[in-house]
Amino acid sequence: MPSLRLGVSLQPRWPLDDGTAVLRAARRAEELGFDHVAVGNRLLDSGFGLDTDPLVLLSAVAAVTTRLRLLTSVLVAPYYPAPVLANQAATLDVVSGGRLILGVGTGWNPAEFEAVGVPVRERGARTDDHLAASRALWAQRPADFDGPFTRLRGARLGVPPVTPGGPPVWVGGHSDAALRRVLRLGDGWYGTGVDADQVRDVRRRLRELAADGAASTGDAGAAGAAERLTLAAAAFLTPPGVPAVTEPPGRPLGGAAPSAASVADELGRLGEAGLAACTLWLPVAAGHVEEAMEWIAAEVAPQLT
Repeated sequence: MPSLRLGVSLQPRWPLDDGTAVLRAARRAEELGFDHVAVGNRLLDSGFGLDTDPLVLLSAVAAVTTRLRLLTSVLVAPYYPAPVLANQAATLDVVSGGRLILGVGTGWNPAEFEAVGVPVRERGARTDDHLAASRALWAQRPADFDGPFTRLRGARLGVPPVTPGGPPVWVGGHSDAALRRVLRLGDGWYGTGVDADQVRDVRRRLRELAADGAASTGDAGAAGAAERLTLAAAAFLTPPGVPAVTEPPGRPLGGAAPSAASVADELGRLGEAGLAACTLWLPVAAGHVEEAMEWIAAEVAPQLT
């Protein structure tokens, strides 16, 4: 695979009578050279595909693969109490040999927030609290933490992560609040459906927000915080000849009638703009996922090297 690392979402609606189909697809993704697979976070039926807990499903994927990185795309941090989030993520980090990337977001679905008893208006504050507390638990034994929703005194996480400081955290979102959260608590930014100009704009905004933060705190070193961050994003792709079963929820990669050349061209421009990893979300039936991945690996990836 090329320097722009390509992954694939395991989001199609897999047949309930064949629970191993998604695991076979993950193994095939690894064989084809993809960098990562991604699983979203839905508690209630979304109508878009596989509605599972990402940490549970990716644990199963970890057991049937050896190299493939495992991305939550994205885990809704307010749904998980901080010690639960920290311990589950650390467990998957350990059993996968350090292959977890924790993509996180604040969430949006009022029905799901109501189902878990979390006020939707608190989602931003809870995301900050849960991420900061998780980072404390990953990095410190014992850990002390005081936040609006989490308080720890001499806490020792049940399992320390194998990755020093915990798995890398990619924070989703396009707002200034989300980008500030990236700078404070993330190792990377994770977007959706962006083009090359938008990627460059995100880097510019991160630099400006980092400089503003450095000026307000007097911490000169904070001004360079944006440069250490990984930029990654999900993109929506229906390969030619593969029937779509749902409309992509964003701008299609490679245009309305994508070809290998148009997809490779757009991915190349994204890479030149600074995108390091791209997750391909395929709005196709489960039975066509491997066919779609094989087309990407054979027709698109060689043009990017």
